[in-house]
Amino acid sequence: MTNNYAKIRFFRKQIPSFPCKAGCHDCCGPVTASSEEMANLPVKSIAEHEAALAELSCPHLGKNGCEVYDDRPLICRLFGTTPRLPCPNGKRPEVMIDAEIEQQIQHFLLHSRQVLV
Repeated sequence: MTNNYAKIRFFRKQIPSFPCKAGCHDCCGPVTASSEEMANLPVKSIAEHEAALAELSCPHLGKNGCEVYDDRPLICRLFGTTPRLPCPNGKRPEVMIDAEIEQQIQHFLLHSRQVLV
């Protein structure tokens, strides 16, 4: 197990959560994730990826929402928790993410191998 897995677990615990607007998937567009995060997601076919990209969506977005919510990448977890990635519907946690933790996550994202989800 690489150090990146430990970092991802740590960061996940630091990102505040909040309830989304029911039925909203406005932030579920094409995103990138680290190789380690992708290893925890179900493999999708090239056709599924291409169809999602054509719709500016995510291949893990199903008719009932995110099919990998518990394992969703860090970038997905950040939406709505920082002014840099605001929720399109104005939803947010009571307390936004700590600025230093956000900076550490951004550093991790910039310095780890990222692939298109």
